[in-house]
Amino acid sequence: MAQVLTPSVMISTRCSALLLDLDGVLIDSTPAVSRVWRRWALEHGFDPEQVVKMAHGRPSRRTISDFLPQADVQKEDRIVERMEIEDLKGVVALPGARELLHTLPPDRWTIATSCTRALAHVRLSAAGLPIPATMVTSSDVRVGKPDPEPYLRAAANLSLAASDCVVVEDVPAGIRAGKAAGARVIAFTTTMALDELQGAGPDWILRDCGQIAASVSAGGLVLNFST
Repeated sequence: MAQVLTPSVMISTRCSALLLDLDGVLIDSTPAVSRVWRRWALEHGFDPEQVVKMAHGRPSRRTISDFLPQADVQKEDRIVERMEIEDLKGVVALPGARELLHTLPPDRWTIATSCTRALAHVRLSAAGLPIPATMVTSSDVRVGKPDPEPYLRAAANLSLAASDCVVVEDVPAGIRAGKAAGARVIAFTTTMALDELQGAGPDWILRDCGQIAASVSAGGLVLNFST
């Protein structure tokens, strides 16, 4: 059972690096994501609420395949990517994200996102956040979240084992990917309801990056969670 921290709880844990999701962890792109997928759903005659819920935290090509199994998925994916790149209204850094990243050495954090590489670059730039050299995107993997491949690759790119890292996520698919990779997982309540997060089995549930204080120690990081 995940531990949801209260004001009287303080936890300190060590890890080699942080493996971070992008949307819902470092940046708030929820309004833009919802607008794009609602538009796509309506154009194809699907229930917008169902499509938007399925789209969060997964590669867009998987959502497209689920709803349009006979379609040219690559073509549809390019259309969705273009729509997302063009819609940056309200894409901003989430509380504490900028401060947390600036405390981490470049070789002690990276991003594993279900965005394409082009979209991830655009959103990070729009939010004013640094772009890691080893970022893993949907453009780099064969199988997306909840498969562990994104986080296994992210850790390997830092020459680390995923089991020595802490994953930070905001949706069940990402939480399951991190756990399947052998990592400990922090879940944020930025996107999904608490019970949905708990059902995916994270180790801890926090509000956002503002609750994480990180410091460098010999061979890795020390993370302190507080409210």
